[in-house]
Amino acid sequence: MFFERHEGGERAVLVHLEGLDEQRREDPQEFLELVRSAGAENAAFMTIPRHKPTPRFLVGSGKVEELRALVKANEGDLVIFNHTLTPSQERNLERELECRVIDRTGLILDIFAQRARTHEGKLQVELAQLDHLSTRLVRGWTHLERQKGGIGLRGPGETQLETDRRLLRVRIKQIMRRLEKVRSQRDQARRARRRAEIPVVSLVGYTNAGKSTLFNTLTTSDVYAADQLFATLDPTLRRIELPDIGPVILADTVGFIRHLPHKLVEAFRATLEESAQADLLLHVIDAADPDRQENMQQVHSVLTEIGAIELPMLEVYNKIDLIEGFEPQLQRNEDGTIVRVWISAQRGLGLDLLGQAIAERLGNDLVQESIVLEHAEARLRAQFYAAGAVLGEQTAEDGRQQLDLRLQRSDFNRLLKREGWQPEVFLQQHTLQ
Repeated sequence: MFFERHEGGERAVLVHLEGLDEQRREDPQEFLELVRSAGAENAAFMTIPRHKPTPRFLVGSGKVEELRALVKANEGDLVIFNHTLTPSQERNLERELECRVIDRTGLILDIFAQRARTHEGKLQVELAQLDHLSTRLVRGWTHLERQKGGIGLRGPGETQLETDRRLLRVRIKQIMRRLEKVRSQRDQARRARRRAEIPVVSLVGYTNAGKSTLFNTLTTSDVYAADQLFATLDPTLRRIELPDIGPVILADTVGFIRHLPHKLVEAFRATLEESAQADLLLHVIDAADPDRQENMQQVHSVLTEIGAIELPMLEVYNKIDLIEGFEPQLQRNEDGTIVRVWISAQRGLGLDLLGQAIAERLGNDLVQESIVLEHAEARLRAQFYAAGAVLGEQTAEDGRQQLDLRLQRSDFNRLLKREGWQPEVFLQQHTLQ
């Protein structure tokens, strides 16, 4: 039941309201980027200085008249509002403007419908679409809207609406069951990674901050990356190797945006849980964006909603090649912990510093010891080598092997327990004095 969308290239008249309070204010430039990402043609842009929205049209009746004239003059196919409209406001505006009207949520849903590639992604988008559509069903039956029900008044309009609503409820339940199965499968995969003690690093950030470009650079993958909003929708996981850390799972996720519709957050919860379960979040930030502080706040807001705001986070300021004279660098807090890295994923600048920062943040609990092994412990020696943990080796005067080790404590403990050793006892007996 995945909805067919209109062909791209539709002529759209865009409406943006100024003067709203800070909580509901939207960015007109971001609005234009959303429209471009959806494939619509910007026929006209109308800015309305309105402080108090009206319940019938959101804007005043005089502005509706201006908007109707603008649509006709520019032969607009649809009108897109950079704000959330109620179902009744959409219906009233369509009746007055005699063309389709969609709001910001509908626009974002359309972009998501275009970007979804995997079966899971399509299910999540369809769930959000159905949820959005369920409050707007009456629009298709306005010619029967006088049939409101009641004794002697029940008619085909209400019957069809009830049928549609029932079908929607059935389909929503089907999708939620399928997504629950997806969530269960993801939980199993995460448990397997935890058993193998492979850390997960998740890329998060505002849409179009460069997450996919950075992901491709670090993993030598070919995930779709483009200068447009929501270029990445489906989560992608790759395994990489980091010095001192070993294997790490890197996850690329959907970008966030101002006032991301709550129904989208709910629909994509199975995907966003990849971030909520990560060992380290890389918050990718467009360093050249003048609105980066506001964008960072929006990312924190979504992370709070999915329960990931308390996770360890490393800020990655990307696109420094767009800032004249700026060089890659690390920044630490007062405790000496790396909290910020400045890079350019596209130009490959500062990636060595980023690798160092990730390794340091994940490797706070490292074992760095010089140990002595007996001849009978050759198997344990081989396992230390297989784990890439041996920095150097020499033969002691008594013929025993002296190893300089550096590895994650979790890996160290796992290797020893596999050989029947308690880590504390092993260190007491084998550490070079």
